[in-house]
Amino acid sequence: MKKVTIQYRVPYADTDQMQVVYYGNYLTYFERSRNELLREMGFSYKELEAMGCALPVKEAHVNYLLPAAYDDLLEITGWCEFFQGVRMKIRCEVRRNGQLLAEGYTLHATCDIKTMRPARPPQALRDAIAGQ
Repeated sequence: MKKVTIQYRVPYADTDQMQVVYYGNYLTYFERSRNELLREMGFSYKELEAMGCALPVKEAHVNYLLPAAYDDLLEITGWCEFFQGVRMKIRCEVRRNGQLLAEGYTLHATCDIKTMRPARPPQALRDAIAGQ
């Protein structure tokens, strides 16, 4: 299975009054890795949408283990854990110097972009994920 790791330097804007990364920003980090994972498979969200496919998040979960802070250099890794029917689960880990800070997943449904109803994903996306 293909994994994508990106580096991200925490800006001051990502932190809260306790001087750690605000908990909600971890889902944005998950999105960053998911975006690059799709790109590695040959797609951008823009291209998927042009094919009539949307990937709304149906569920999200984060386990927070240790805090990140301003100026930390994070390694954010994402991969597709499973893709079955119209459901796709993307796992993500956030690390600093190899130490796991947070991990979790987002569960997506592939939908027709016009109706936002569940729909089979484009064959090209199915092939790309199967070829991981």
